[in-house]
Amino acid sequence: MAALAGLCVLLKIQMVDTLVYRAEGEAVANGTDLYGFTVTQWKLPATYPPFAAILFVPTTWLPVAALKIAFGLGNAALLALLVHLSCRFARLPAKPALILAATAVGLWLEPVFQTILFGQINLALVCLVLWDLSRKDDAIGKGFALGIAAGVKLTPAIFIVYLLITGRVRAGLTALASLTGTVLLGALVLPHASVDFWTRRLFETGRVGRVWIVDNQSLQGMFARVLHTPEPGAVWMVAAVLAAVGGLWAARRAAVGAGAWAGRETWGVLATAGTALLVSPISWSHHWVWCVPLIAVLVAERRVRMAWAVGLLFMARSLWIVPHDGPQDLHIPWWQQPFASPYPLLTLALLVYAARRPSPAPAALAAAVPASRTERETAPRTRPSGTGTSDD
Repeated sequence: MAALAGLCVLLKIQMVDTLVYRAEGEAVANGTDLYGFTVTQWKLPATYPPFAAILFVPTTWLPVAALKIAFGLGNAALLALLVHLSCRFARLPAKPALILAATAVGLWLEPVFQTILFGQINLALVCLVLWDLSRKDDAIGKGFALGIAAGVKLTPAIFIVYLLITGRVRAGLTALASLTGTVLLGALVLPHASVDFWTRRLFETGRVGRVWIVDNQSLQGMFARVLHTPEPGAVWMVAAVLAAVGGLWAARRAAVGAGAWAGRETWGVLATAGTALLVSPISWSHHWVWCVPLIAVLVAERRVRMAWAVGLLFMARSLWIVPHDGPQDLHIPWWQQPFASPYPLLTLALLVYAARRPSPAPAALAAAVPASRTERETAPRTRPSGTGTSDD
């Protein structure tokens, strides 16, 4: 973290997204037009729902320099939390030394590095979603944190669909109610901005950025570069629909098979995350911080070579090596296209892998399923000799 902080100071990193968040908070605090401003030399506007802008009001309480430091240190702490949650998610031992070592290495994963440099909130959102989905299905309020994450940035809403198609109706409805609550709160506090966002700004993809640049690692960005056109149109739409259907099918298959076998649904969650990143019109490279739990799951499954390969791919930064200044993104030769779109290509391969994972054998399934209530109730109860209390 010290080396990264030194690099940020040396290069005078602006953390432009942090400045956008601060401007959103100022718009709420001052009662000005939330979607009418632009900040930084790149003229960046607000793109999140009004609920997010309300949460950004505290960013106005600190000077810009202090806010950048807070975001930098906060993201480093969130990475450590994500590593911890990923270990729990993958059933790896979450020893402090392992967490610290993995965090130090994880800082140099390109999506994590970019998240810190831009001062983004990706790590916070992934932590919310992963923590919520890692809980037991009968946990109180499961889905609530997921709904909050979707209220801040709409992409996590796909996990609500995932919960519903895998039979966790209560958790899915809880998440939906939580998301609805964020929308209603935004409408109550910022009625004009809410109408503006949900009827107009939500559909302005160009407001977020140019879809064809290498920063965009979604299917739309990949097809725009491959076809050398800023608007891939129907080709992308068909590919996105197929990816959404296929990805959610793979997620359901992985969750139902693995979840019933071991009470886990690692590949179901990962497939859903990958699907969301693929079909979203714009998935900036720093959105792919789901690489952290992905690597943890591969390590837990003892697929060490695959884990190394995935880790190296997310550290290689091949998308920044190809020509990408000005309009060059639309003129990348065919042999450089895989280097320009490493994340969507990897995700497509992983969706196939998740869908083709073998279902557990009947013997393994029987061994993993907990004893029935009748068996537990009729089993003799014993306690260590000499104890006078029981945890029953």
